[in-house]
Parts: sequence; C-alpha cells; structure tokens
Amino acid sequence: MPNHYNVLFLCTGNSARSILAEAILNRKGRGIFTAYSAGSHPSGTVRPEALNQLDLAHIPTAGLRSKSWDEFAAPSAPKMDFVFTVCDNAAKETCPYWPGQPMTAHWGVPDPAAVTGTPEQIDRAFRDAFSILDRRISLFLSLPLASLEQLAIQREIDKIGRS
Repeated sequence: MPNHYNVLFLCTGNSARSILAEAILNRKGRGIFTAYSAGSHPSGTVRPEALNQLDLAHIPTAGLRSKSWDEFAAPSAPKMDFVFTVCDNAAKETCPYWPGQPMTAHWGVPDPAAVTGTPEQIDRAFRDAFSILDRRISLFLSLPLASLEQLAIQREIDKIGRS
C-alpha cells in the first residue's frame, strides 16, 4: 500500500453526506489521506445545514462544492485508492457505481437533505449523518493499512459500512 491515499465519497446529489465525509476525512486524515466527493447527479449547491455541522465541529468548509463524478473520471484526475458510496439503499436511492481498481465499499447513510419537518428535525438529521460518518471515518483511520493485505482491507472497510 502507498504512504498516501486518495479517497472519493460518492452520492447522488453531492450536497450533504459526501460533502460531510470529504471534509471529515480531510481533517482527521490530514497528511495521509486526501478526500474528495462527487455526485452522479450533483445538485450544484452544498446544503447550508451540512456546512453548519462542519462549522460546529470546527472543520474547514472553504472550497467545498457540489460537483460531478465526471471530474474524477477524467484522465488528469487523481487516482483513487478507495471509493465509498454513502447513499442509502434503504431509501431506494440509486447509488453511483465507480469503475476501476480502487477498493470500494458502501457506507449507506440516510439522506438528511430528504428530511422535511421542523427546523429541529432537519438539524437532527444532519447531525445524525455527521455522527455516522465521523464514527465510520474514525474506524477507517484506525485500520493498519500499511500492514494489511488488500483483501483484508476490503473486508474491514465493508464491516465499517455495516456498523
């Protein structure tokens, strides 16, 4: 395994969950990981509630934007070592598929952007999504990637997605 890893978080709209994951991993994995996010059908905007959760956690938000996964499929794009989908199959969302050789896993997270209700209910949905992703990323960062073989890493990241 290399000393530096590129990670792509994919979702449909790239407005909340994948953005949260990108920012969390870039903060917690700084120096070892570079995280990116994209969507198969990007909304074009980042949800202010997602930015608020990052601000509350003192995680930088500068440069975060909703973007298409086409940016990462171009020949000049960084080579990805890991690709995680964070859409929620239980909600009947269509998760994007990423071709190629990176290790992949599905870390389904309910879509906070789909929640309607009171401001408190919406805020709770974004807080819950942040917490789930923060926990999974912490578990991912605890893996001894340099000493694990690829098959063992794949099994472990799959387990994290079921946590």
